[in-house]
Amino acid sequence: MQDTLEARALSSCRAHTQSMVMPAFTEAAAAEPPLAESYLDLLRRGGGIAPPMTGGAAVQVRELPLIDLGCLMKTTASGGAREARACSDAMARAASEWGFFQVTGHGVGRGLLERLRAEQARLFRLPFETKATAGLLNGSYRWGAPTATSLRHLSWSEAFHVPLASISGRGACDFGDLASLRGVMQEVADAMSRVAKTVAVALAGSLLQKGHESSAAAAFPPGCDETTCFLRLNRYPACPFAPDTFGLVPHTDSDFLTVLCQDQVGGLQLMKDSRWVAVKPHPDALIVNIGDLFQAWSNNRYKSVEHKVVANAKAERFSAAYFLCPSYDSPVGTCGEPSPYRSFTFGEYRDKVQEDVKRTGRKIGLPNFLKHQPRLH
Repeated sequence: MQDTLEARALSSCRAHTQSMVMPAFTEAAAAEPPLAESYLDLLRRGGGIAPPMTGGAAVQVRELPLIDLGCLMKTTASGGAREARACSDAMARAASEWGFFQVTGHGVGRGLLERLRAEQARLFRLPFETKATAGLLNGSYRWGAPTATSLRHLSWSEAFHVPLASISGRGACDFGDLASLRGVMQEVADAMSRVAKTVAVALAGSLLQKGHESSAAAAFPPGCDETTCFLRLNRYPACPFAPDTFGLVPHTDSDFLTVLCQDQVGGLQLMKDSRWVAVKPHPDALIVNIGDLFQAWSNNRYKSVEHKVVANAKAERFSAAYFLCPSYDSPVGTCGEPSPYRSFTFGEYRDKVQEDVKRTGRKIGLPNFLKHQPRLH
């Protein structure tokens, strides 16, 4: 029975590969990370049984709250204080109720995002060995989950998780033969940084409404600048084992907030009211989601929500995410006492997350930093 399942899986993978109609097939095949091999190896370890990833329940497609950032992104006050307050309040509600929302009027041009998409396609079509061993983009390439012990830990994707300091020239960053990639990435990072900062200041200001909110919110989040944040370029190859395969395993983000641009393929899902819901892509919107650090700073008013990407059987998917992160030695702080969390730095949080993943195979996150740990029965 096990051999039959493995053979069926291998046959499915081969059929999918052979059905791909594209030029220079050998080059395309050489570009792919060994995800199928990892899948089959984990399938064998699991006794030849692939665990269902959907939980058996139908997933509802939802549109996230849609908010126009136009009045906040303008350099003048022509939008008016009333409109700005309404925009901030709408984001605060969405951050509290959803942990996710979409923004338009963000100032990131469609032409720029199309240029980034073209550069991503060129980058990921490089041979796998080049991506994995040549040190491109600060050696930030990653794929799947080479340390996974179960199919539940496998992400059918590849990515470059790039420190912004290396893009801007402050650190060594090899762009190989993709000379135009640096300029496009820098433009995207600058534009998304403005969006992230605008959203973060507005959300902080909504919680700091007692006299000193303007100066405190304007400096929020502390310790964040162009040298501490990250830009992640993602590719999700078409997967012959979809939909019961993760493009990206369920997780929360270990930052203050994330700004995401994605194509129209879809696949992003988030947890809402204890159920997974699929996010309907909006062609002109960026997605913003709250990270763990913002949840801690807000004393749990804003929610860092578990989310995932489901693999697609027919189409590859591209996205790019900007992560608003502080320096490792920056205290996360709080919007006001009493806070349920003890004082900690981003470096402490990151180290604990990595320690837990190595020890248990999963991220525990914020519960580790509660002042009063729940008792185990």
